[in-house]
Amino acid sequence: MKVVLASCSRLPNGDGDEEALVAALTRDGVDVVWQPWGSEVEADLVVLRTTWDYPDHLDEFLTWCSTVPALANPLPVVRWNIDKSYMAELASRGVAVVPTTVVLPGEEPAFPGGEFVVKPAVGAGSRGAGRFTDHAEARAHLSALGVKALVQPYQSSVDAHGETALVFFAGEYSHSFHKGPMLAQGLAEAESGLYVEERLGSIEPSSLQLELANQVLDEAASLLSLRRSDFLYARVDVVEGPDGEPLLLELELTEPSLGFKLTTEDAASRFSKVIQAAASGV
Repeated sequence: MKVVLASCSRLPNGDGDEEALVAALTRDGVDVVWQPWGSEVEADLVVLRTTWDYPDHLDEFLTWCSTVPALANPLPVVRWNIDKSYMAELASRGVAVVPTTVVLPGEEPAFPGGEFVVKPAVGAGSRGAGRFTDHAEARAHLSALGVKALVQPYQSSVDAHGETALVFFAGEYSHSFHKGPMLAQGLAEAESGLYVEERLGSIEPSSLQLELANQVLDEAASLLSLRRSDFLYARVDVVEGPDGEPLLLELELTEPSLGFKLTTEDAASRFSKVIQAAASGV
């Protein structure tokens, strides 16, 4: 059985987080290799991992995805998930999300009061995201982006509590990790320039966070006419809202970091089993 972990030319062998996964797959007898996206690939399964330059080559990336016969997560999921406008779709289905306004290029945005965030609808690694109170500065940022963008009120709880990232394999909860404030001053870009360095740690989710994450996956699967087990992997990022209830900040179904460095080897072993089952068509 051959499995390809898809990367990009600037991170051909990933960012180091998947070392435990590669070791687990190798122990299980799987021929696993890294390969930057864009070239022809032959494998029983291709798993999108550190393909983090795709926002700069979106059409090319999606065309390549369409040529990969055994892609995880599959192309319909990728097409839907890379555009964060899905937040509005999930909100319309009753999911508690960070309030999200979609702004098209040239539109006059309606900014919320207080601090707010402006970020491209298609983006990875928090590149292009900015935190504002000044409307003129935010308009200038939107103009510089020149693409569809999201405007969201900044959740001040992030400064104190950060984000909780809940990871699922084949629709089943695996583990969680903590992410510090991503838009705080002083955070530097990684050497590759593809993402902002994160402050990460271990954490256990609350029952309410887990309940929300499960609802998010159920609704996403329903929107895509899939079963939640069809998501080989998923990461649900939640924050604390003004009333203390969890809110969805982002649903990652395309190329999220899965936090293997921050949990036990059991998580990598679980994902190895899920990958093998998908590669064998089980």
